[in-house]
Amino acid sequence: MAEPEQTTPGPSRLGTVSAARRRVRAALHRLTGRSRAATLIHRLVPRSVRARTTLAACASVAVVLLAASAVVLLLLRLNLERTVETVARDQARAVARLAAAGRLTPQLPLRPGTDFIQVVDARGRVVAQSQNLTGRPALTPTGAHNRHRTYNLDALGQKHHQRVTTVTTITPAGPVIVHVGASLRTADAAEDLTTAALTALSALLLFTVGALTWRTTGRALRPVEAIRAEVAAISDRGLDRRVPAPRGDDEIARLADTMNAMLERLEAAGARQRRFIADASHELRSPLAVLRTQLEVALTHPDPEVRNALVAGALEDTERLQALSADLLLLARLDATGQSRPDEAVDLTELVRTTVTARSTDPHPVALHTPCDITVPGNALWLGRLLTNLLDNAQRHAHRTVTVRLTADPATGDAVLDIANDGPPIASAYREKIFERFTRLDDARSRDDGGTGLGLPIALDIATLHGGTITVEDTPDGTTFRTRLTTSTRG
Repeated sequence: MAEPEQTTPGPSRLGTVSAARRRVRAALHRLTGRSRAATLIHRLVPRSVRARTTLAACASVAVVLLAASAVVLLLLRLNLERTVETVARDQARAVARLAAAGRLTPQLPLRPGTDFIQVVDARGRVVAQSQNLTGRPALTPTGAHNRHRTYNLDALGQKHHQRVTTVTTITPAGPVIVHVGASLRTADAAEDLTTAALTALSALLLFTVGALTWRTTGRALRPVEAIRAEVAAISDRGLDRRVPAPRGDDEIARLADTMNAMLERLEAAGARQRRFIADASHELRSPLAVLRTQLEVALTHPDPEVRNALVAGALEDTERLQALSADLLLLARLDATGQSRPDEAVDLTELVRTTVTARSTDPHPVALHTPCDITVPGNALWLGRLLTNLLDNAQRHAHRTVTVRLTADPATGDAVLDIANDGPPIASAYREKIFERFTRLDDARSRDDGGTGLGLPIALDIATLHGGTITVEDTPDGTTFRTRLTTSTRG
Protein backbone atom coordinates (compact mmCIF):
# COMPACT_ATOMS: atom_id res chain seq x y z
CA MET A 1 0.00 0.00 0.00
CA ALA A 2 1.54 3.28 -1.13
CA GLU A 3 1.97 6.09 1.38
CA PRO A 4 0.21 9.36 0.59
CA GLU A 5 2.33 12.13 -0.82
CA GLN A 6 3.07 15.13 1.40
CA THR A 7 3.66 18.51 -0.15
CA THR A 8 5.22 21.55 1.49
CA PRO A 9 4.76 25.09 0.21
CA GLY A 10 7.71 26.47 -1.64
CA PRO A 11 9.43 29.75 -0.88
CA SER A 12 7.49 31.62 -3.55
CA ARG A 13 4.12 30.55 -2.12
CA LEU A 14 5.18 31.48 1.43
CA GLY A 15 6.26 34.89 0.23
CA THR A 16 2.96 35.44 -1.57
CA VAL A 17 0.98 34.46 1.54
CA SER A 18 3.06 36.73 3.74
CA ALA A 19 2.65 39.65 1.37
CA ALA A 20 -1.09 39.09 1.26
CA ARG A 21 -1.23 39.03 5.06
CA ARG A 22 0.75 42.25 5.24
CA ARG A 23 -1.61 43.93 2.78
CA VAL A 24 -4.63 42.76 4.77
CA ARG A 25 -3.11 44.05 8.01
CA ALA A 26 -2.27 47.37 6.38
CA ALA A 27 -5.82 47.71 5.02
CA LEU A 28 -7.28 46.87 8.45
CA HIS A 29 -4.94 49.40 10.05
CA ARG A 30 -6.04 52.11 7.60
CA LEU A 31 -9.70 51.29 8.17
CA THR A 32 -9.21 51.29 11.95
CA GLY A 33 -7.39 54.61 11.76
CA ARG A 34 -10.13 56.12 9.62
CA SER A 35 -12.85 54.83 11.94
CA ARG A 36 -11.03 56.23 14.96
CA ALA A 37 -10.60 59.57 13.23
CA ALA A 38 -14.27 59.61 12.23
CA THR A 39 -15.25 58.74 15.83
CA LEU A 40 -13.04 61.52 17.17
CA ILE A 41 -14.47 64.04 14.71
CA HIS A 42 -17.99 62.92 15.59
CA ARG A 43 -17.27 63.43 19.27
CA LEU A 44 -15.76 66.87 18.69
CA VAL A 45 -18.71 68.11 16.63
CA PRO A 46 -21.22 69.80 18.96
CA ARG A 47 -24.54 68.00 19.19
CA SER A 48 -26.88 70.71 20.43
CA VAL A 49 -28.48 73.21 18.08
CA ARG A 50 -27.34 76.00 20.38
CA ALA A 51 -23.67 74.99 20.20
CA ARG A 52 -23.79 74.34 16.44
CA THR A 53 -25.42 77.72 15.80
CA THR A 54 -22.85 79.51 17.93
CA LEU A 55 -19.98 77.68 16.24
CA ALA A 56 -21.37 78.44 12.78
CA ALA A 57 -21.83 82.14 13.63
CA CYS A 58 -18.31 82.43 15.05
CA ALA A 59 -16.80 80.58 12.08
CA SER A 60 -18.65 82.80 9.59
CA VAL A 61 -17.59 85.99 11.37
CA ALA A 62 -14.02 84.70 11.66
CA VAL A 63 -13.82 84.09 7.92
CA VAL A 64 -15.19 87.56 7.18
CA LEU A 65 -12.81 89.19 9.68
CA LEU A 66 -9.84 87.27 8.29
CA ALA A 67 -10.62 88.37 4.75
CA ALA A 68 -11.29 91.98 5.80
CA SER A 69 -8.09 92.12 7.90
CA ALA A 70 -6.03 90.75 5.01
CA VAL A 71 -7.46 93.38 2.67
CA VAL A 72 -6.85 96.19 5.19
CA LEU A 73 -3.27 95.11 5.82
CA LEU A 74 -2.58 94.75 2.11
CA LEU A 75 -3.96 98.20 1.31
CA LEU A 76 -2.10 99.72 4.26
CA ARG A 77 1.16 98.10 3.18
CA LEU A 78 0.76 99.22 -0.41
CA ASN A 79 -0.05 102.77 0.66
CA LEU A 80 2.92 103.03 3.04
CA GLU A 81 5.32 101.52 0.52
CA ARG A 82 4.04 103.88 -2.16
CA THR A 83 4.69 106.83 0.16
CA VAL A 84 8.21 105.61 0.91
CA GLU A 85 8.92 105.06 -2.79
CA THR A 86 7.66 108.55 -3.61
CA VAL A 87 10.02 110.15 -1.08
CA ALA A 88 12.97 108.06 -2.31
CA ARG A 89 12.17 108.78 -5.94
CA ASP A 90 12.00 112.52 -5.36
CA GLN A 91 15.36 112.41 -3.57
CA ALA A 92 16.91 110.35 -6.37
CA ARG A 93 15.63 112.68 -9.06
CA ALA A 94 16.96 115.72 -7.19
CA VAL A 95 20.43 114.12 -6.92
CA ALA A 96 20.25 113.14 -10.60
CA ARG A 97 19.55 116.75 -11.56
CA LEU A 98 22.58 117.90 -9.54
CA ALA A 99 24.75 115.27 -11.22
CA ALA A 100 23.51 116.26 -14.67
CA ALA A 101 24.33 119.89 -13.93
CA GLY A 102 27.84 119.01 -12.71
CA ARG A 103 27.17 120.29 -9.21
CA LEU A 104 27.44 116.93 -7.43
CA THR A 105 29.42 117.04 -4.13
CA PRO A 106 31.16 114.01 -2.56
CA GLN A 107 28.87 114.12 0.46
CA LEU A 108 25.15 114.52 -0.08
CA PRO A 109 22.63 115.62 2.56
CA LEU A 110 19.72 113.31 3.45
CA ARG A 111 16.13 114.43 3.36
CA PRO A 112 13.65 113.25 5.99
CA GLY A 113 12.45 109.74 5.13
CA THR A 114 15.62 108.55 3.34
CA ASP A 115 18.40 106.42 4.86
CA PHE A 116 21.26 106.69 2.40
CA ILE A 117 22.36 108.06 -1.00
CA GLN A 118 25.02 106.56 -3.21
CA VAL A 119 26.09 107.63 -6.69
CA VAL A 120 28.11 105.12 -8.73
CA ASP A 121 29.73 105.74 -12.13
CA ALA A 122 29.82 103.34 -15.05
CA ARG A 123 33.01 101.65 -13.72
CA GLY A 124 31.44 100.88 -10.35
CA ARG A 125 33.26 103.58 -8.39
CA VAL A 126 31.42 105.60 -5.74
CA VAL A 127 31.25 109.21 -6.95
CA ALA A 128 29.16 110.66 -4.13
CA GLN A 129 27.29 109.36 -1.12
CA SER A 130 25.62 110.36 2.08
CA GLN A 131 27.74 110.77 5.17
CA ASN A 132 26.59 107.55 6.80
CA LEU A 133 27.99 105.52 3.88
CA THR A 134 31.51 106.94 3.97
CA GLY A 135 33.96 104.16 3.20
CA ARG A 136 31.25 101.69 2.20
CA PRO A 137 31.46 99.71 -1.06
CA ALA A 138 29.24 100.35 -4.03
CA LEU A 139 25.81 98.66 -4.21
CA THR A 140 25.58 95.74 -6.59
CA PRO A 141 22.34 94.01 -7.60
CA THR A 142 21.85 90.47 -6.25
CA GLY A 143 18.68 89.52 -8.19
CA ALA A 144 15.21 90.61 -9.15
CA HIS A 145 11.92 90.39 -7.27
CA ASN A 146 8.55 91.48 -8.69
CA ARG A 147 10.33 93.08 -11.69
CA HIS A 148 12.51 95.17 -9.31
CA ARG A 149 16.19 94.69 -8.58
CA THR A 150 17.23 93.62 -5.12
CA TYR A 151 20.39 94.62 -3.27
CA ASN A 152 22.35 93.17 -0.38
CA LEU A 153 22.44 95.95 2.19
CA ASP A 154 24.35 94.01 4.81
CA ALA A 155 27.64 95.57 3.64
CA LEU A 156 26.12 99.01 4.27
CA GLY A 157 25.12 98.06 7.80
CA GLN A 158 21.35 98.28 7.05
CA LYS A 159 19.70 95.36 8.81
CA HIS A 160 16.07 96.49 8.48
CA HIS A 161 13.78 96.55 5.45
CA GLN A 162 14.77 99.06 2.81
CA ARG A 163 13.26 100.20 -0.43
CA VAL A 164 16.01 101.22 -2.90
CA THR A 165 15.16 103.55 -5.79
CA THR A 166 17.60 103.70 -8.70
CA VAL A 167 17.86 106.52 -11.27
CA THR A 168 20.36 106.70 -14.16
CA THR A 169 21.47 110.06 -15.57
CA ILE A 170 24.15 111.52 -17.85
CA THR A 171 26.76 113.86 -16.34
CA PRO A 172 29.65 115.76 -18.00
CA ALA A 173 31.93 112.95 -16.75
CA GLY A 174 29.72 110.20 -18.10
CA PRO A 175 26.68 108.18 -16.98
CA VAL A 176 26.10 107.61 -13.27
CA ILE A 177 23.61 105.56 -11.23
CA VAL A 178 21.94 107.16 -8.24
CA HIS A 179 20.81 104.82 -5.43
CA VAL A 180 18.52 106.20 -2.75
CA GLY A 181 17.43 103.95 0.09
CA ALA A 182 14.32 104.64 2.13
CA SER A 183 13.60 102.82 5.37
CA LEU A 184 10.48 100.71 5.76
CA ARG A 185 10.69 100.72 9.56
CA THR A 186 7.72 103.05 9.81
CA ALA A 187 5.69 100.89 7.45
CA ASP A 188 6.68 97.74 9.34
CA ALA A 189 5.82 99.31 12.68
CA ALA A 190 2.46 100.54 11.36
CA GLU A 191 1.73 97.11 9.90
CA ASP A 192 2.64 95.36 13.16
CA LEU A 193 0.55 97.78 15.19
CA THR A 194 -2.39 97.40 12.82
CA THR A 195 -2.07 93.61 12.90
CA ALA A 196 -2.08 93.58 16.68
CA ALA A 197 -5.06 95.94 16.81
CA LEU A 198 -7.00 93.90 14.25
CA THR A 199 -6.19 90.68 16.13
CA ALA A 200 -7.42 92.12 19.42
CA LEU A 201 -10.54 93.62 17.88
CA SER A 202 -11.28 90.40 15.97
CA ALA A 203 -10.92 88.32 19.13
CA LEU A 204 -13.19 90.73 21.03
CA LEU A 205 -15.72 90.71 18.20
CA LEU A 206 -15.66 86.90 17.96
CA PHE A 207 -16.17 86.63 21.71
CA THR A 208 -19.05 89.11 21.53
CA VAL A 209 -20.67 87.34 18.58
CA GLY A 210 -20.30 83.96 20.30
CA ALA A 211 -21.73 85.23 23.58
CA LEU A 212 -24.65 87.01 21.90
CA THR A 213 -25.40 84.04 19.65
CA TRP A 214 -25.23 81.63 22.60
CA ARG A 215 -27.53 83.82 24.70
CA THR A 216 -29.94 84.62 21.86
CA THR A 217 -30.15 81.01 20.69
CA GLY A 218 -30.69 79.85 24.27
CA ARG A 219 -33.54 82.31 24.76
CA ALA A 220 -35.04 81.36 21.39
CA LEU A 221 -34.83 77.63 22.13
CA ARG A 222 -36.08 77.89 25.70
CA PRO A 223 -39.76 77.66 24.63
CA VAL A 224 -38.89 74.67 22.43
CA GLU A 225 -37.34 72.90 25.41
CA ALA A 226 -40.41 73.74 27.49
CA ILE A 227 -42.64 72.31 24.74
CA ARG A 228 -40.48 69.17 24.53
CA ALA A 229 -40.52 68.66 28.30
CA GLU A 230 -44.30 69.11 28.45
CA VAL A 231 -44.90 66.70 25.56
CA ALA A 232 -42.58 64.15 27.18
CA ALA A 233 -44.59 64.42 30.42
CA ILE A 234 -47.94 63.90 28.69
CA SER A 235 -49.21 60.34 28.87
CA ASP A 236 -52.22 58.69 27.30
CA ARG A 237 -54.21 59.59 30.43
CA GLY A 238 -53.10 63.22 30.52
CA LEU A 239 -54.21 64.44 27.10
CA ASP A 240 -55.98 67.38 28.74
CA ARG A 241 -52.58 69.04 29.32
CA ARG A 242 -51.30 71.68 26.89
CA VAL A 243 -47.83 72.90 25.98
CA PRO A 244 -46.89 76.48 26.95
CA ALA A 245 -47.49 78.89 24.09
CA PRO A 246 -45.01 81.81 23.94
CA ARG A 247 -46.14 85.29 23.07
CA GLY A 248 -45.83 86.56 19.53
CA ASP A 249 -46.50 85.14 16.10
CA ASP A 250 -43.18 83.51 15.25
CA GLU A 251 -42.40 79.93 14.25
CA ILE A 252 -42.16 78.68 17.84
CA ALA A 253 -45.54 80.19 18.74
CA ARG A 254 -47.09 78.55 15.69
CA LEU A 255 -45.41 75.25 16.68
CA ALA A 256 -46.97 75.49 20.14
CA ASP A 257 -50.39 76.26 18.64
CA THR A 258 -50.05 73.29 16.30
CA MET A 259 -49.04 70.99 19.18
CA ASN A 260 -51.98 72.17 21.28
CA ALA A 261 -54.35 71.66 18.37
CA MET A 262 -52.98 68.14 17.91
CA LEU A 263 -53.44 67.45 21.63
CA GLU A 264 -57.02 68.68 21.41
CA ARG A 265 -57.68 66.31 18.53
CA LEU A 266 -56.06 63.45 20.43
CA GLU A 267 -58.10 64.26 23.54
CA ALA A 268 -61.31 64.42 21.50
CA ALA A 269 -60.46 61.15 19.76
CA GLY A 270 -59.72 59.49 23.08
CA ALA A 271 -62.96 60.79 24.55
CA ARG A 272 -64.88 59.51 21.53
CA GLN A 273 -63.20 56.14 21.82
CA ARG A 274 -63.97 55.83 25.52
CA ARG A 275 -67.55 56.95 24.99
CA PHE A 276 -67.92 54.52 22.11
CA ILE A 277 -66.58 51.63 24.20
CA ALA A 278 -68.90 52.54 27.07
CA ASP A 279 -71.92 52.82 24.76
CA ALA A 280 -71.07 49.56 23.01
CA SER A 281 -70.74 47.77 26.35
CA HIS A 282 -74.09 49.14 27.42
CA GLU A 283 -75.78 48.17 24.17
CA LEU A 284 -74.34 44.66 24.30
CA ARG A 285 -75.08 44.10 27.98
CA SER A 286 -78.87 44.52 27.74
CA PRO A 287 -79.59 42.06 24.90
CA LEU A 288 -77.12 39.56 26.35
CA ALA A 289 -78.91 39.71 29.70
CA VAL A 290 -82.29 39.27 28.00
CA LEU A 291 -80.95 36.41 25.87
CA ARG A 292 -79.53 34.61 28.92
CA THR A 293 -82.81 35.01 30.82
CA GLN A 294 -84.82 33.64 27.92
CA LEU A 295 -82.53 30.62 27.54
CA GLU A 296 -82.51 29.90 31.29
CA VAL A 297 -86.33 30.05 31.44
CA ALA A 298 -86.67 27.91 28.29
CA LEU A 299 -84.30 25.35 29.80
CA THR A 300 -86.42 24.91 32.95
CA HIS A 301 -89.96 25.57 31.68
CA PRO A 302 -92.04 22.39 31.25
CA ASP A 303 -94.46 23.76 28.60
CA PRO A 304 -93.12 23.09 25.04
CA GLU A 305 -95.08 26.01 23.55
CA VAL A 306 -93.58 28.44 26.03
CA ARG A 307 -90.12 27.03 25.36
CA ASN A 308 -90.62 27.51 21.61
CA ALA A 309 -91.72 31.11 22.15
CA LEU A 310 -88.71 31.77 24.37
CA VAL A 311 -86.31 30.21 21.86
CA ALA A 312 -87.86 32.32 19.08
CA GLY A 313 -87.34 35.45 21.19
CA ALA A 314 -83.75 34.40 21.89
CA LEU A 315 -83.21 33.98 18.14
CA GLU A 316 -84.48 37.52 17.52
CA ASP A 317 -82.11 38.88 20.18
CA THR A 318 -79.28 36.90 18.64
CA GLU A 319 -80.03 38.44 15.25
CA ARG A 320 -80.06 41.87 16.86
CA LEU A 321 -76.68 41.14 18.47
CA GLN A 322 -75.35 39.96 15.13
CA ALA A 323 -76.50 43.18 13.44
CA LEU A 324 -74.97 45.27 16.23
CA SER A 325 -71.65 43.42 15.93
CA ALA A 326 -71.64 43.94 12.16
CA ASP A 327 -72.27 47.66 12.66
CA LEU A 328 -69.44 47.92 15.18
CA LEU A 329 -67.06 46.14 12.83
CA LEU A 330 -68.06 48.45 9.97
CA LEU A 331 -67.45 51.52 12.15
CA ALA A 332 -64.03 50.16 13.06
CA ARG A 333 -63.22 49.66 9.38
CA LEU A 334 -64.37 53.19 8.54
CA ASP A 335 -62.27 54.65 11.34
CA ALA A 336 -59.24 52.66 10.18
CA THR A 337 -59.70 53.81 6.57
CA GLY A 338 -59.12 57.45 7.59
CA GLN A 339 -58.96 59.94 4.74
CA SER A 340 -58.27 57.41 1.96
CA ARG A 341 -61.19 57.97 -0.37
CA PRO A 342 -62.27 55.09 -2.64
CA ASP A 343 -62.03 55.99 -6.32
CA GLU A 344 -63.99 53.20 -8.03
CA ALA A 345 -66.54 54.50 -10.56
CA VAL A 346 -70.01 53.76 -9.17
CA ASP A 347 -73.23 54.11 -11.19
CA LEU A 348 -75.21 55.80 -8.42
CA THR A 349 -78.45 55.84 -10.39
CA GLU A 350 -78.38 52.07 -10.97
CA LEU A 351 -77.34 51.48 -7.35
CA VAL A 352 -80.31 53.47 -6.06
CA ARG A 353 -82.74 51.72 -8.42
CA THR A 354 -81.46 48.25 -7.52
CA THR A 355 -81.49 48.91 -3.77
CA VAL A 356 -85.00 50.37 -3.74
CA THR A 357 -86.41 47.65 -6.01
CA ALA A 358 -84.96 44.88 -3.85
CA ARG A 359 -86.52 46.25 -0.66
CA SER A 360 -89.84 45.11 0.68
CA THR A 361 -92.70 47.61 0.72
CA ASP A 362 -93.37 46.61 4.32
CA PRO A 363 -94.08 48.62 6.38
CA HIS A 364 -94.26 51.51 3.87
CA PRO A 365 -93.86 51.75 0.09
CA VAL A 366 -90.96 53.67 -1.44
CA ALA A 367 -91.48 56.15 -4.31
CA LEU A 368 -88.44 56.44 -6.56
CA HIS A 369 -87.50 59.41 -8.80
CA THR A 370 -84.22 59.16 -10.77
CA PRO A 371 -84.54 61.39 -13.84
CA CYS A 372 -80.82 61.34 -14.80
CA ASP A 373 -77.80 59.03 -14.82
CA ILE A 374 -75.12 59.96 -12.29
CA THR A 375 -71.72 58.33 -11.67
CA VAL A 376 -69.61 59.06 -8.59
CA PRO A 377 -66.21 57.80 -7.41
CA GLY A 378 -66.40 55.58 -4.36
CA ASN A 379 -67.10 52.11 -3.03
CA ALA A 380 -70.33 50.53 -4.26
CA LEU A 381 -70.72 48.30 -1.19
CA TRP A 382 -70.37 51.17 1.27
CA LEU A 383 -72.60 53.50 -0.75
CA GLY A 384 -75.21 50.75 -0.80
CA ARG A 385 -74.93 50.51 2.99
CA LEU A 386 -75.41 54.28 3.26
CA LEU A 387 -78.59 54.08 1.16
CA THR A 388 -79.87 51.07 3.12
CA ASN A 389 -79.34 52.77 6.50
CA LEU A 390 -81.16 55.91 5.38
CA LEU A 391 -84.04 53.87 3.95
CA ASP A 392 -84.28 51.84 7.17
CA ASN A 393 -84.47 55.02 9.19
CA ALA A 394 -87.06 56.54 6.84
CA GLN A 395 -89.32 53.46 6.85
CA ARG A 396 -89.00 53.14 10.61
CA HIS A 397 -90.34 56.68 11.23
CA ALA A 398 -92.69 57.20 8.25
CA HIS A 399 -96.48 57.30 8.62
CA ARG A 400 -97.44 56.18 5.11
CA THR A 401 -94.79 56.76 2.38
CA VAL A 402 -91.06 57.17 1.74
CA THR A 403 -89.74 59.12 -1.25
CA VAL A 404 -86.28 58.74 -2.82
CA ARG A 405 -85.14 61.38 -5.30
CA LEU A 406 -81.74 61.47 -7.06
CA THR A 407 -80.78 64.67 -8.93
CA ALA A 408 -77.67 66.58 -9.99
CA ASP A 409 -76.95 70.05 -8.64
CA PRO A 410 -76.83 72.34 -11.71
CA ALA A 411 -74.43 74.76 -9.98
CA THR A 412 -71.76 72.29 -8.78
CA GLY A 413 -72.59 69.05 -10.59
CA ASP A 414 -72.76 67.18 -7.26
CA ALA A 415 -75.09 64.23 -6.83
CA VAL A 416 -77.98 65.07 -4.46
CA LEU A 417 -79.86 62.13 -2.90
CA ASP A 418 -83.01 63.06 -0.94
CA ILE A 419 -84.73 60.41 1.19
CA ALA A 420 -87.93 61.84 2.68
CA ASN A 421 -90.54 60.36 4.99
CA ASP A 422 -93.86 61.79 6.15
CA GLY A 423 -93.17 61.02 9.81
CA PRO A 424 -92.73 63.49 12.66
CA PRO A 425 -90.17 66.24 11.99
CA ILE A 426 -86.86 66.40 13.86
CA ALA A 427 -86.30 69.48 16.00
CA SER A 428 -83.35 71.64 14.98
CA ALA A 429 -81.66 71.03 18.37
CA TYR A 430 -81.38 67.29 17.61
CA ARG A 431 -80.35 67.40 13.94
CA GLU A 432 -76.67 66.99 14.75
CA LYS A 433 -77.15 64.79 17.80
CA ILE A 434 -78.88 62.04 15.80
CA PHE A 435 -75.60 61.42 13.92
CA GLU A 436 -73.77 60.57 17.14
CA ARG A 437 -73.23 56.90 17.84
CA PHE A 438 -75.87 55.06 19.93
CA THR A 439 -78.14 58.10 19.95
CA ARG A 440 -81.92 57.52 19.91
CA LEU A 441 -84.48 60.27 20.22
CA ASP A 442 -87.07 57.68 21.27
CA ASP A 443 -84.94 55.01 22.89
CA ALA A 444 -87.66 52.53 23.78
CA ARG A 445 -89.41 52.68 20.40
CA SER A 446 -86.12 52.45 18.47
CA ARG A 447 -84.97 49.46 20.47
CA ASP A 448 -88.26 47.68 19.94
CA ASP A 449 -88.12 48.41 16.22
CA GLY A 450 -84.65 46.94 15.99
CA GLY A 451 -82.64 50.17 15.80
CA THR A 452 -79.13 50.16 17.28
CA GLY A 453 -78.40 53.87 17.12
CA LEU A 454 -75.59 53.25 14.62
CA GLY A 455 -77.36 53.50 11.28
CA LEU A 456 -77.14 57.27 10.83
CA PRO A 457 -73.57 57.56 12.22
CA ILE A 458 -72.45 54.85 9.79
CA ALA A 459 -74.17 56.65 6.91
CA LEU A 460 -72.49 59.94 7.89
CA ASP A 461 -69.05 58.29 8.15
CA ILE A 462 -69.48 56.73 4.70
CA ALA A 463 -70.57 60.06 3.22
CA THR A 464 -67.62 61.84 4.83
CA LEU A 465 -65.22 59.20 3.54
CA HIS A 466 -66.55 59.88 0.03
CA GLY A 467 -66.11 63.64 0.44
CA GLY A 468 -69.84 64.20 0.93
CA THR A 469 -72.27 65.41 3.59
CA ILE A 470 -75.62 64.39 5.10
CA THR A 471 -77.97 67.07 6.40
CA VAL A 472 -81.53 67.20 7.67
CA GLU A 473 -83.68 69.56 5.58
CA ASP A 474 -86.91 71.29 6.55
CA THR A 475 -89.94 69.97 4.68
CA PRO A 476 -93.61 70.81 5.31
CA ASP A 477 -94.79 67.19 5.36
CA GLY A 478 -92.08 65.29 7.28
CA THR A 479 -88.29 64.89 7.34
CA THR A 480 -85.78 64.79 4.48
CA PHE A 481 -82.21 63.46 4.76
CA ARG A 482 -80.13 65.07 1.98
CA THR A 483 -76.91 63.35 0.94
CA ARG A 484 -74.55 65.34 -1.26
CA LEU A 485 -71.71 63.48 -3.05
CA THR A 486 -69.12 64.93 -5.39
CA THR A 487 -68.93 63.48 -8.89
CA SER A 488 -65.17 64.07 -9.13
CA THR A 489 -62.19 62.83 -7.13
CA ARG A 490 -61.48 66.14 -5.39
CA GLY A 491 -61.00 65.95 -1.63
